[in-house]
Amino acid sequence: MSAPSFATCDLCDAHEGDTSGAFRVLAPAFHDYGAVRAFAGPVHTLRALEDNSRVREAVNSPGEGRVLVVDGGGSLRRALVGGNLAVAAAKNGWAGIVVDGCVRDVAELRAAGIPVRALALMPLRTEKRGEGQAGEPVQIQGVWVRPGDWLYADEDGMVVADRTLS
Repeated sequence: MSAPSFATCDLCDAHEGDTSGAFRVLAPAFHDYGAVRAFAGPVHTLRALEDNSRVREAVNSPGEGRVLVVDGGGSLRRALVGGNLAVAAAKNGWAGIVVDGCVRDVAELRAAGIPVRALALMPLRTEKRGEGQAGEPVQIQGVWVRPGDWLYADEDGMVVADRTLS
């Protein structure tokens, strides 16, 4: 993965007057659990409350440089992504994973070589009920994220825009 050509602080400075909602900043509630800190790409959204069936389907499909944004409802009760899913995401070309919820297998997440951001660690895995929705707008810590938005993440935070930013 090449070094990013952006800084989220610079993006915020360039868009500080944007009141349209096209540029949004995610809350500083997320922790970095992957080996790579900076990443960017178009967004693919999932809604998955304590069931990672749709997450597994997504990471086992071609990522095409997209960022998987998982609305886990902020739940701290079950981990939606672990080492096996991170390896699949890296193998299938996902640019990164953002989980509004928990992840597990932190050593395996780092070894997978894919960026992973989440609220917390939780060793308990999810149940598999086949529930969840893909490709719909989701709210991540109160911020709307839509399929096709662009997510930019670095050591300073994460921002979302309705288009690619250069």
